[in-house]
Amino acid sequence: MEAMDSVAVMEVAAVPDPVFVGAAPLTPPAEASVLRRSARCLNRPRAPTYAEKEEPKQSTGRKGRPKKKRDEENHDPTAEAQVAVKVARKAVKAEPKEKKPMPVVEPISATDFAGAAAEDDALGKGKSAKLRVKETLRAFNSHYLHLVQEEQKRAQAVIQEIEASKNKKGGKKGGEDEIKEKRPSKRPDLKAITRMQENNSVLYTEKVIGQIPGIDVGDQFYSRAEMVVLGIHSHWLNGIDYMGMKYKEMNGYANLSFPLATCIVMSGIYEDDLDKADEIIYTGQGGNDLLGNHRQIGSQKLARGNLALKNSKDNGNPIRVIRGHMAKNSYTGKVYTYDGLYKVVEDWVQNGVQGHIVFKYKLKRLEGQPSLTTSEVRFTRAEAPRNISELPGLVCDDISGGQENIPIPATNLVDDPPVPPPGFAYIKSLKISKGIKIPSDCTGCDCEGDCASNKNCSCAKLNGSDLPYVSFKDVGRLVEPKAVVFECGPNCSCNRNCVNRTSQQGLQHRLEVFKTASKGWGVRTWDTILPGAPICEYVGVLSRTEDVESLLHNNYIFDIDCLQTMKGLDGREKRAGSDMQLPSLPAENDSEAPPATEYCIDAGSIGNVARFINHSCNPNLFVQCVLISHKDVKLAKVMLFAADTILPLQELCYDYGYVLNSVVSAAGDIIKLPCYCGAPDCRKRLY
Repeated sequence: MEAMDSVAVMEVAAVPDPVFVGAAPLTPPAEASVLRRSARCLNRPRAPTYAEKEEPKQSTGRKGRPKKKRDEENHDPTAEAQVAVKVARKAVKAEPKEKKPMPVVEPISATDFAGAAAEDDALGKGKSAKLRVKETLRAFNSHYLHLVQEEQKRAQAVIQEIEASKNKKGGKKGGEDEIKEKRPSKRPDLKAITRMQENNSVLYTEKVIGQIPGIDVGDQFYSRAEMVVLGIHSHWLNGIDYMGMKYKEMNGYANLSFPLATCIVMSGIYEDDLDKADEIIYTGQGGNDLLGNHRQIGSQKLARGNLALKNSKDNGNPIRVIRGHMAKNSYTGKVYTYDGLYKVVEDWVQNGVQGHIVFKYKLKRLEGQPSLTTSEVRFTRAEAPRNISELPGLVCDDISGGQENIPIPATNLVDDPPVPPPGFAYIKSLKISKGIKIPSDCTGCDCEGDCASNKNCSCAKLNGSDLPYVSFKDVGRLVEPKAVVFECGPNCSCNRNCVNRTSQQGLQHRLEVFKTASKGWGVRTWDTILPGAPICEYVGVLSRTEDVESLLHNNYIFDIDCLQTMKGLDGREKRAGSDMQLPSLPAENDSEAPPATEYCIDAGSIGNVARFINHSCNPNLFVQCVLISHKDVKLAKVMLFAADTILPLQELCYDYGYVLNSVVSAAGDIIKLPCYCGAPDCRKRLY
């Protein structure tokens, strides 16, 4: 890598300082502080809430100025005082009958069924229902990606075994038909359900009537397995979920008829279904050629789910409705949307399209719910723009100036007149300050093609035993957050598209920089981003920490503190691979005296899109340290990966990693800065 003075970068034209709405001006006073971010561990233990009082802690960290989030977010006048700070870093079968006329039904409100299941903290544990849903889905995706990796390895072994056998026999027998015959799918999603059931990590194990805490109208799921582990629909195949006879003995259910329907999934399997959004004609279960053309091949019986729906009409209980639609960006080929509560208002028996007896149910949507996000014909949601030039509030076609794989437009609908992000130089890769040398002493692997096909890959062994990534539609996905990821580097013989070079492939998703109402500039996605997918590297000038201590007005400094994460210091939860031994790690592990970070990334004057990504107390991204050409974690590459499924037009955010009450003045007073992320579990303060 070249030194800073030899780097040519694209300069964004200087623009007038924007007028920020309800925020501090762009140019802070001379006594302004410096924002420091750190490589945080996902789901680390939380510090006490902002309302709890705590004595100032002694810190072995270095002194600096008070930290703040950004000029646009800093509404705390105390943060503008010139102070020295100390920062602690924590991480029945029925006969056909005539259809009866539709009875007159009085309007029903969804609020009439807000029972115990609708309590926000029904499971306790001090977390909001939304956060528990997110954590459950993260656990599922971690299991799923691990199992996908196992399945890919198994399939690769089968192929190699067949090819070896074919070569041994002269290559005249076998072939693709034999390979397909010996490569049955093991359904990683179903195996993930089993694992979560075995370790009791399914969110709601008992079935409930009505709304599921933490799941809102419009929430989307990318497989039925996800709905199973959440408890919103407890079977991965059946379209009707219901409560069996065991629930009759439970409190609150004595006067109800069982079985009792709780949820239905409409996914176009039954040709007799009719969906008019607020009104549904639903076909009962059974008699369908599920593995063929989905046509009715037999008569249905009034039992199980069909009987449950009939009983639900008699009992008057609400039923959750989920609609499934085709989706190219889903690993199952479908996306499922929760569309709220409905009530069965009529049921009858008729001959279906194919002449077989089918049970029909009319459901009407309850009033008082958010509007639908799906319809009979097409799956509708917040649609990402298709043409950059037609973007409302467009202030820049591409802030990268063509450097990235995909243009990054900037929009501003807040300021009047609208202005682009403040002038800075966009760079695509990290720049190295004078006096810093990046080692290149890492021995490469000798794999041919993609390392995923070589079970003896030396880079895989550095990561434990398996590669850290699994390939999905030619894009690598990180299986789980790790203490550090070892990627293939310049000394490796694998190809440039190897899955173990995921962080080196540049932008893979369409992003937009946009002006927020209260948090300054932010970044959102135009694409659906799956968990574990790479977002971008945090790029700027790699500097020694001691060299940036005197910099004022710099709100974009990122401390490279992977060592703290690996050692589990500052209350951080250790990640996978934390026990590995590297030459750059000190021999001692003094958890009482966490070492100060030696290097940082300064994106104040030059940087990439990562510098605009905001903080959130409930983020959808996580920070991952990556090593490519060396093993020095103090100089690790800082990457951002998706922690959750991120839908189009959602803002990207990660946890800046401050610990509450960790910033103190020279006099020992705790400095507080409000947080405006708006997350359900917001800590109310950035620090």
